[in-house]
Amino acid sequence: MAPRIPLRRRRRTKIVATLGPASSTPEVIERLYRGGADVFRLNFSHGSHEDHAERIRMIRELEKKVGRPIGILADVQGPKLRVGRFQGGRVQLQAGQHFRLDLSATPGDVRRVQLPHPEIIEAARIGTSLLLDDGKLRLRVVHKREDHLETEILVGGPLSDRKGVNVPDVALPIPALTAKDRADLDFVLPLGIEYIGLSFVQRPEDVAEAKAIAAGRAWVMVKMEKPQAVENLEGILDLTDCVMVARGDLGVECAPEEVPLIQKRIVREARARGLPVVVATQMLESMITAPAPTRAEASDVATAVFDGADAVMLSAESAAGQYPFEAVNMMDRILYRVEQDAGWRQITDAARPAPEKNSAGAIAAAARQVAETIEAEAIATFTSTGSTTLRVARERPASPILGLTSSESTARRMAVVWGVHSLVSAEPHSMTDMVAKAVRATQAEGFAQAGDEIVVTAGVPFGTPGTTNALRVAAVK
Repeated sequence: MAPRIPLRRRRRTKIVATLGPASSTPEVIERLYRGGADVFRLNFSHGSHEDHAERIRMIRELEKKVGRPIGILADVQGPKLRVGRFQGGRVQLQAGQHFRLDLSATPGDVRRVQLPHPEIIEAARIGTSLLLDDGKLRLRVVHKREDHLETEILVGGPLSDRKGVNVPDVALPIPALTAKDRADLDFVLPLGIEYIGLSFVQRPEDVAEAKAIAAGRAWVMVKMEKPQAVENLEGILDLTDCVMVARGDLGVECAPEEVPLIQKRIVREARARGLPVVVATQMLESMITAPAPTRAEASDVATAVFDGADAVMLSAESAAGQYPFEAVNMMDRILYRVEQDAGWRQITDAARPAPEKNSAGAIAAAARQVAETIEAEAIATFTSTGSTTLRVARERPASPILGLTSSESTARRMAVVWGVHSLVSAEPHSMTDMVAKAVRATQAEGFAQAGDEIVVTAGVPFGTPGTTNALRVAAVK
């Protein structure tokens, strides 16, 4: 007998799983979905267009099989700043010595190497810090010329060809989208994806550029990974559709002790705006090679849940690790267990932002309050763009949220949103029809049965984005 298709998750926080060499067959992708993955991430730093197109095809086939909307995140690479090559492929840099970064393509040695990014040379100042190889080596600029930087090695170590360069101290005059990123977006947007992962964001203008390219075809998910982005957080959040706390790169350019506080600030600010927020990188990293996480990693995942994140993400754990299913399943178990804790609900309620000062915000807050008072089995939201459902999710209600929409793309976008079980449903044509559709959906999906009550909210006239203004209580018969 075929296993029963799970129609609903037992927890509210969502899981984003990255696909890669370890997880690119229909069987493994289906197993990851059944293990808990709600959104699949395609990392455009690796793989060909053909690879990604095939993964999209397999996800959509799985979607038809399980009858549930699945979100796809296309994460573009962004600018990759790297040093050039060395004569022997590798050198050993010693602390206290000087090291030159210049524009010459001549293979480097222990005294110098190419830095093929004149923008960095132009933007750097005396005292600017340069981090190499994910922060393992640290240099400080002591002299500057038009074609090179003379630096002092503060922290030495081995340095090999094409290792990365980070410049945490200055905003670089480099756009977030490269020619490769634009080509990748031109390729993947017509295939139908839900989110664009935008790397190397420094300023609000970077978000505006990506949104213009997306043109409503996908949400822009800003990856917060640079200090300049944190400094411009409010302006960036005002423009973006959702946000990711990308702690890997953030931890290279920011002091480690600052990263947990930055994570909490980003989650708090995103929640106040009702923007979906994903916490990512190194969450269960030991599970790349081990079948179980460290206790610290389990605690880290739990912290993201207590912070109020909409979703948590697996990177190499599911893309290239030895235990992709086990990693997804472990994350699912941690999320579920945390959400059963009475302290989690108390913290979630205490952290709830004040209602938005408009009628739509008031209706969303009222929906939660009414649902709690009558112990409703679910809150059914009718939405065309997702705005009504996002407002209710912002309230973090105790009742499950059904996101009912006539738009397949909107239903898929809701896959990353906290507590939302999305469904494609015909647009209601009256309040009576709206209530009837909501009652049928909650029964069919196993949320309510005869004698239960549900709360229904929508925008009237139906199909008009951003008009959350109707609230009903319905009895299931």
